[in-house]
Amino acid sequence: MRTFRTPKFLGKAKTTVQKRRIRHTRVRKRVYGTSLRPRLAVFRSPRHISAQIIDDDKGHTLVAASDLEAKISHSPDKGTKTSRASEVGVLVAERANLAGVTRIVFDRAGYKYHGRVQALADAVREGGISF
Repeated sequence: MRTFRTPKFLGKAKTTVQKRRIRHTRVRKRVYGTSLRPRLAVFRSPRHISAQIIDDDKGHTLVAASDLEAKISHSPDKGTKTSRASEVGVLVAERANLAGVTRIVFDRAGYKYHGRVQALADAVREGGISF
């Protein structure tokens, strides 16, 4: 059974973080990861990006990747934030294939499907994961 926490500020949202949490709650009402199609959740901060593949039935994270990992952050050419996001997508796709995940549900977490979020999603698709 799915339960969602409603934001404490049910009135008019004032900050961008509050607005994103409202959008995220709205998205999570429809997006749910099962063992057959787990959920790819994206978190984007002003400097970094991370992604997890989550089985919501069991409450387990199957695969996770971030641009803070040594494989990406210690490379000689760090590149732009968008290029690092696509590297995270490639890393998530590799690890998902090793875990046996081929189909996922994409959870953009209230972020606009644009820029870094789109680059990560495209890299995951190119890695052989369908959604």
